Amino acid sequence: MFAIIGIVIVLGSVLGGYLLSHGPIMVLFQPYEFLIIGGAAFGTLFIANPMPVVIGVFKGILGIFKGSPYSKAFYLEQLKMLNDIFNYARKNGLVKLEADVEEPDKSQLFTKYPKFIKDHHAVHFVCDTLRMSISGGVGHFEIDQMMEMDIEIHHHEKTAPVTALTTVSDAFPGLGIVAAVLGIVITMGALGGPPEEIGHHVAAALVGTFLGILLSYGFFGPIAGSMAHANSAEREYYNFLRVGLISFIRGAAPILAVEFGRRSIPAHERPTFKEMEKACKGGAA
Repeated sequence: MFAIIGIVIVLGSVLGGYLLSHGPIMVLFQPYEFLIIGGAAFGTLFIANPMPVVIGVFKGILGIFKGSPYSKAFYLEQLKMLNDIFNYARKNGLVKLEADVEEPDKSQLFTKYPKFIKDHHAVHFVCDTLRMSISGGVGHFEIDQMMEMDIEIHHHEKTAPVTALTTVSDAFPGLGIVAAVLGIVITMGALGGPPEEIGHHVAAALVGTFLGILLSYGFFGPIAGSMAHANSAEREYYNFLRVGLISFIRGAAPILAVEFGRRSIPAHERPTFKEMEKACKGGAA
């Protein structure tokens, strides 16, 4: 939602100021400039990056328009889920969780939380960690190291599309100059013609420079920044899962392990202890 509001503000400010200064709007409509700049930018994206990264760029761009899923309500649900898992394991033993972690999509324990089940990486992250704890012979320090490594690798993969889009954003001003130079070449070929035709070609060339700078600093640069914030929020979520899980594996009581997890949630999304306690009591296993 905020991304859409920001785009509207950028377009409204730029075009509004242009129209208020009595600028003819149709002069800015130069489809060939769009083709040169946009096509070259996407071409550089495909040249510089493997297909998974390119796909990640488009998914990341679409993702910022959906808004962040990591709200206080989301974390309350995750706290409730961890509390259910820990209480179940405490009452019945970790071994009883084996069927749940092997087929989480069929587990009554996990399927109560659809937001969690839809995040396949989070499901594997939690279930693989519990699987290692159930198997025995692996200390909590080693399990913690594995979780940290998993988070780091996943975050690195999610950062690659941001880096790729930032590179494209940085290239837009230069591509705008390319379009402008081509416009000047056309203008030079029209010398000796009617002044109106020469003026049209010069305007088209300048629009290329304008588009390149606007697309870079007004759109794609901020979008890359928004994607980076989304990746950071996702990393904070996995760290929350890590803290809760490792606290329980180390031997903390269920409510204490859940509290450790709550304390690791970013302050602006963190539920209060009373909110967490109320949610956990309402869904205790």
